Amino acid sequence: MSLSMTRPAQMRQVEVEGPGGADRLRIGAGPLPVPAADEVLIRVMAAGINRPDIMQREGRYPPPANASPLMGLEVAGTVVAVGGDVSVWSLGDRVTALTNGGGYAEYVAAPASQCLPWPTGFDALRAAALPENYFTVWANLMEHGRLRAGESVLVHGGTSGIGVTAIQLARAFGATVYATAGSDAKCEACRRLGATDAFNYRSGDFAPPLLAATGDGVDVIIDIVGAPYFSQNLSCLRRDGRLVEVATQLGAKVTDFNLAAVMQKRLVITGSTMRPRTTAEKGAIAAALRAHVWPLLSSGQAGPVIHAVYDFADVAEAHRLLESSAHIGKVMLRVSDDAG
Repeated sequence: MSLSMTRPAQMRQVEVEGPGGADRLRIGAGPLPVPAADEVLIRVMAAGINRPDIMQREGRYPPPANASPLMGLEVAGTVVAVGGDVSVWSLGDRVTALTNGGGYAEYVAAPASQCLPWPTGFDALRAAALPENYFTVWANLMEHGRLRAGESVLVHGGTSGIGVTAIQLARAFGATVYATAGSDAKCEACRRLGATDAFNYRSGDFAPPLLAATGDGVDVIIDIVGAPYFSQNLSCLRRDGRLVEVATQLGAKVTDFNLAAVMQKRLVITGSTMRPRTTAEKGAIAAALRAHVWPLLSSGQAGPVIHAVYDFADVAEAHRLLESSAHIGKVMLRVSDDAG
């Protein structure tokens, strides 16, 4: 048996009129989702814009068969209905959630285990800026990358949502951080976030200045670029280093793979994607975040950097900004007036 609050029969939602550019986005109307037994229904106050949303809009990242066809992977809002098997959330609770899609709407259903409370002092916009980046960085940097205190890490795309999160968490857990970014101003932003140094990849290869700064490279690299950086990444890892691939924005196929370098330095090459993970796997990440990261957020030791906030009707402009890479941090959608 489920519990619920009164709610409308229809909701506003972002729809795509066929694959293509941001001009294909429209505000439409549809029925509210019905939460499954292990889900909660959230009245969405704010939602985050992410690269996978753009890929889905373009037809390059179709949602899983059992997921909402709507875009949107992270939201914050209030619980207005709970499935019959849910005991951890109650009506009216303020939650932020990693959704399986459907976040670009006034209501979304999300697995209860993928929800987290708003950190202390956060409004909906700041809370909604957390899930996609924090789930991804924790899983890849701390779990797959096994970053530990006293080690060093190179974060590519240091002013992206992933980059900002990785710099802050790596520093908070005692690592020395280096970063790459696409302008001198962005490199300075990386330093303000906690990077010891940052390198403008538009000025030349990043490997020489990194090796000059470190002597023998870093222990971990978290990469969102892909194939064009692969050889340089291997050269920047010290013995027993770990290369963690989070995205392949400029290509996934590597043609120059030096196996000898991997063997000589005992390197580990790994990576993952978040969306295909099971609810149980995502729930385990959520539990780790609540235990280890949410206290940092509540105390102000880490937090999202929000570059711009767009009203729900201006979602196309939000997509254009993210595609331009002119931002530092997160691009957000205000879905309701009480978002903050």
